[in-house]
Amino acid sequence: MPEPTVIYDLSKINFEKPGKHHYHVAFHHDSSWGYSLVPLTVINGLKKSKANPPGVAVFGGTHGNEWEGQVTVKRLCHDLDPAEITGRVVLVPQLSESACVANTRISPLDGVNMNRAFPGNPRGSITYRIANFVKTRIFPQVRVVIDLHAGGNEGGFALCTSFHPIPDPQQREEMNQVAALFDTPFILIYTSDMASGLLPEEAEREGKIAIGGEFGFGESVNIKGVRHAYEGVKNVLRHYGMLPGKIVKVDPERPSPPRLVDASNLEDYIPAPRTGIWEPLVELGSDVKKGDLVGRLHDFADHSADPLEIRAHRAGALLMMHFPAHIAKGVTLFVIAQDVKA
Repeated sequence: MPEPTVIYDLSKINFEKPGKHHYHVAFHHDSSWGYSLVPLTVINGLKKSKANPPGVAVFGGTHGNEWEGQVTVKRLCHDLDPAEITGRVVLVPQLSESACVANTRISPLDGVNMNRAFPGNPRGSITYRIANFVKTRIFPQVRVVIDLHAGGNEGGFALCTSFHPIPDPQQREEMNQVAALFDTPFILIYTSDMASGLLPEEAEREGKIAIGGEFGFGESVNIKGVRHAYEGVKNVLRHYGMLPGKIVKVDPERPSPPRLVDASNLEDYIPAPRTGIWEPLVELGSDVKKGDLVGRLHDFADHSADPLEIRAHRAGALLMMHFPAHIAKGVTLFVIAQDVKA
């Protein structure tokens, strides 16, 4: 198999060329001679159809220390056969390539978080230029955008797909249907007020079907997470008639469908009241009642002192909890999401 073609001029990428084509998109460094080579695979299926498939883009490595998405999208780059595909699939396994190489959440080249950089800037630092490339060159090629995340070394998550509260009922319903195709235990409706410049939010503004997800944590490669992400993307292609076959049940041991839960308000993200060592007492994905003891914060400056007990502010499912033991004041300790109707 030939090496990926290096692209220096972004306008030279032919997103309509039939077949499967691998590229390294070169974004020049800001302070030295050289490039960040962002991997890109474009598949234009060779199967014809009377239907008009929507086009699907899948991103891994928006954060460099979240590996489930990177592994999933790399596998898809190799495994998807254009002879079986109808329509266009765009795959980016390591969007923030420099962060992925460094195994860090943000790019070491400019200190910018890729998932805070949208809509980007063609004259900005390297992360903003890559974000602008996604918005202006990749988004126009597709109607469905999938951004695969994990907790890295920051937060533990119950396996979930996710999307923001969407005012358009048709867009929201289609996003809920697509999110369910990953067959994760939870589908999380989460706030966009915690941050700005998010990749999925930018896609949502354009009216696209934008799905995120959390498929592991701990800078690892979670077995179940990769299975849900990989088969979930293939289910999305099957759903839109872009790949033959029936929708598969990713987790046959769990007969229930994904559980739709909501944490769309800033008050749902509980900050640590002080710096300390976090001792969790509830497993991720568990149901809690209001007032239940979720964990304890320890201060070892006085090892004889009582720990600070942290209790659930409401009933619901514990969707996210701080993963490392050490936590600084103000960092999110946990998120409790409540069940909602589809």
